[in-house]
Parts: sequence; C-alpha cells; structure tokens
Amino acid sequence: MKTGLRPQLGQTLNLTPQLLQTIRLLQLTAPQLEQELRQALERNPLLEQEDAGDEAADHDGTEAHALETAAWDELPEPMFLSGGGYSGGDDDATARIAAGESSDWRQRLLALLALQWRPHTLAMASFWLDQCDERGYLETDAHALRQRGSAQLGVDADELEVVRQRLLHGEWPGVAATDAGECLRAQLALLPGCDARDIARRILADGLERLAAHDEVELARALDATTDEVRDAIALILSLRPHPVEAVVADTTSIVPDVVARHADGHWRVSLNERALPRVRIAPHCEQALSDAPGQHAALRGLMEEARWLVRGVAMRNETLLRTTQVLVERQQGFLERGEEAIAPLTLKEVAEAIGMHESTVSRITTGKYLQTPRGTFELKRLFAVRLEGANVGATAVKAMVKRLIDTEPANAPLADDVIAGMLARQGVRIARRTVAKYRDQLAIPSAMARRAQPRAATA
Repeated sequence: MKTGLRPQLGQTLNLTPQLLQTIRLLQLTAPQLEQELRQALERNPLLEQEDAGDEAADHDGTEAHALETAAWDELPEPMFLSGGGYSGGDDDATARIAAGESSDWRQRLLALLALQWRPHTLAMASFWLDQCDERGYLETDAHALRQRGSAQLGVDADELEVVRQRLLHGEWPGVAATDAGECLRAQLALLPGCDARDIARRILADGLERLAAHDEVELARALDATTDEVRDAIALILSLRPHPVEAVVADTTSIVPDVVARHADGHWRVSLNERALPRVRIAPHCEQALSDAPGQHAALRGLMEEARWLVRGVAMRNETLLRTTQVLVERQQGFLERGEEAIAPLTLKEVAEAIGMHESTVSRITTGKYLQTPRGTFELKRLFAVRLEGANVGATAVKAMVKRLIDTEPANAPLADDVIAGMLARQGVRIARRTVAKYRDQLAIPSAMARRAQPRAATA
C-alpha cells in the first residue's frame, strides 16, 4: 500500500461550549429561560438580579463575537439538538388555546366603555389609552399629549382633557393618570366621605415625603390631626391599588407571552415581556475587583467568563426575538386588525431575509414563543402561512373562509364542498373540491349530508 499526503480544503463547525450555550438560550421558552436564569443566579455569585429601576444589562462585546454566533445558522434544527420542536404541517398548537377576552387591558376597557360612551368620545378615550404604559400611567406629559391629540383628532384640547378626567374617575379609577399621586387621589374621590378620606387626600397632596419616611408624628403635626387619625388615613391609602391596571390572573393554559404587541398612534409597537424574566447582570463590584487583581483568582475568572457569556447570550436571544417579532407583526397587520381571513402568506425564508439571518435561526426563535396582542395570545408560528399555488392568499386564510361560509349557510340547505369551491373561485381563490374537504375535516366539520341530518350540531 502506498501512502502519501493530499491537501484538502473544507469547512467545519467548531461547537464551543459557549456557542452551544447560546444556541440553547435561543431556543428556550419564557418559563424555561426564567428557570435557567434563576439557577444561574444561585450557582454563580458574580451574577445579580437587576431591580425594576436599574439600567438594562451591559451588552458590550456582542459584536466581537458576531462571527462565532453566526454559526447558529449552520446548525441542525432545534428538534435535532433537543429532541423536540415544531412538527410542521397543519397542526397548530395555538388552536387548543381557549378563546376569551382580549389580553390587552386597553381593548377590554374600550369594550366596556363602548356600552355607554358615544363613538366620538370613545375615539378620544382610545387616544388616551394608547398613550398609557402597561400599568395604566401616561408615558408622556399630559399637556403635550393634549396638544398632540387635539391636532390628531381635530378636537378642542379642553374637551380632550374632559375625557381624560372621565377615564381617571371612571370604570377603572386612576387610568390615564400622570403619576401615582393622581391615581390614588382619583380612587379616593370615589370612596364615601369620612374623616380618614379627607386626611388621606391632604397627605397625598402635601405629605408624600413624610408618608414615604413613615413619619406619622410629623404628619399628624403638619395636618393638625391625631396620630390615630393619621394611621387610619394611611391604612386607607394602603388599601388602594398602587397602579390603575391590575395584573391579569393567568388562565388555565398557563401561557406566558414572550413578546407584547399593541397598536398606538396608528402604528404597531412590539416589546419584550419584561415581567416574564428576571434581568441579570454581572455585579459591578465583582468585575472591578477582578480587573484590579490580574493573574489571581483563576476560579473566579472562570465564573466571570461564564457570567459574561450568559448575559451576552440572553441579550442576543432577546434582540433576535424582538427583531423577528417586529417583522412578523408588520407583515401580518391585516390578521391582527381583521382576523384569520386577512392573514398573508409568509415563510421562514422571507422573515430571515428581512432580519438578515438564516431560516433555521428564525425557526428556533419562533418555536414555543408566544405573542400577546389585542386579538389574543398565540404562538409566533401562527403568523406564518403557506402560500397556495397560483394564489395570493395562504392556506390559513382560505380555511377561515371555508369556516365562515359554512357558519353562515342556510340551515336547511348546507353547502357541498364543490359549491364552496365555486363560491371561493368567484372571490378569486381557486382551490379544488378535495382541498375544501381537507380543510373541513381539519376544522372538525362534517359533510353537507351529515349537516343536513343534524343542522348546526357540528358548527354550533
């Protein structure tokens, strides 16, 4: 046997432990990532949890690892790595989510107000609610918003302020308040008159600093009241809601949305659900101490490197999720505003091209991730739709059309599959009779003959 050397060029993927960790973070759902971060906080003393008022975690160094993390796109699909994942096909896990009221508190409140308020006033209320954060407070100065709303809606600024006051003292007291003081005063105004309420109002007007310092004696002296009266007033204040909007109690589906989308000022805004995850960072004093002692504490330096990769990996995951969701929401505005029949054909490749990443990355970041919208909460995968051959609509939209036609058919004359295909053809959607039958079966709707024997039994 003759031996020899032969040069050969080729590409291989070096899966470093850090890269594998980053890939795993990319695939984790919100509950899984929360568990991962809490375990990391317990395991690594160099990590600490940020408070709500802290600045976002430091993302320095992300670009330095761009080439290595780009290897995400060359790896197999998530199910190859973790043993599970999206199975494709027509099976939609979100179809098993119970339908209910909107997950957006603004939509719930507007639906309640629509029973009593006139459309003109309701439009102004909608403007104010769009300017509120998730807690129900205004995000910008009220005076500036009045001027903007007046120009945008073509109404008087004073009339717009009257509507804000109606919201402030209405069904959900404190909504559209400028701060916590105004929110609490609005709630107090709706309580029955008593000495405690009067003193509580004076505390909120002039004694917030003493209240924060728990100085009951000084409060009593400043308000010319007894200490017991001040305590009763403080107890009344503490019984009020700290925020205008209370957190929605989770339903039995136990779905935690990763991203939230809401419509405001004519645009769709997308943000991460910060309530779902603890925010972690490297403790500044630990980082400073290690930088001042070069060449020492090898074990601690290993923990520091681990902490940096975790913080960096979470930041990359969140950024990728946010960019992907923004594209999905922009492409599917019709679905979010009008429903299933308006969902547009959209593929992984189209979204990947829009964000400059590989299809596999988009697949990983959308698998098991949920989006909260005014239309409800559902998996990001639902925003993808297969394009029907020779048509500008997707299979999901056509399936919704088939359901609508059957739901509105005459009870004594159910529509046959070929008749439904003909009706869709007149709307510009050409599909075969067998395709109608397939969609009908997926919707668990019996044939026309069976529906004639038992009218509405299957579609009720």
